[in-house]
Formats: sequence, structure tokens, C-alpha cells
Amino acid sequence: MQRWKTFTYHPCAYGPPNKRLISVSTIFQKIISGDIPSDILHQDESCIVIRDIEPQAPVHFLVIPKKVIPRVGDADYEDQQILGHLLLIAGKIAKQEALSAGFRVVINHGQNGGETVPHLHVHVLGGRQMKWPPG
Repeated sequence: MQRWKTFTYHPCAYGPPNKRLISVSTIFQKIISGDIPSDILHQDESCIVIRDIEPQAPVHFLVIPKKVIPRVGDADYEDQQILGHLLLIAGKIAKQEALSAGFRVVINHGQNGGETVPHLHVHVLGGRQMKWPPG
């Protein structure tokens, strides 16, 4: 069964919303449904963890909720449990990936924040020294 999420249409990705509604299935929804293959590291009833296809570090994976939350700033109070779950799974998979020397957790929000897919996801990067400030 194909899962669709109705979003308010934006004439440009981050402009003011138009009143038209469209059905959009993000790349992450297609991965979750199995329509697009991916290197899956973990999957449970709430989330899926995949390797990033354009890694920015030797280890770079994404923790993606199965519930569509467009971005972290759009999360509601009822999303608290899933948001916490995403971070716990990020730590679990970081251990599994032998990132005991350290790793970075990133959530992008909006165009200036580097968001490219309107479906909340947590980046976990490791396997090299991270620099500060990022970006």
C-alpha cells in the first residue's frame, strides 16, 4: 500500500504556503514502503535507519521516523516519544557502528538549515574528527 502525505503546496520549497493541496510522497516514504531499496541498518515499528547515499563522513547514517513529520519545528507535543526514540536509536546504531570515539547528531530545518527532504530525519556522522563551528 502506498502511503501519501498531504502537504500545503509551496510555490518554492520555503516560500509562503499556497491554498492548494497536493499529495507528495517523499523519498523517505518510498524507502520505508520498500519502493526504493536502501542499505537498512535498523528498522522497528517507529523508525528506519539507513546509510546516507552521499556520506559526509566515513560513517553517515539517517534515523527516519515512519510517521511523517515534515521538519523538527513542525513536531507536536504528541511527537515527544518518537523524537526521543530517534535519539536513542541514533546512539544504539552509533555503538553498533563502533563510533565510541565520538559522533555528531544533526537535524536540518529549512532552506538555510540545509534541509533537502521535507521529512524529519536525524543525521549521525562519525569516523573522523568533527570541526567546530560546523557548516
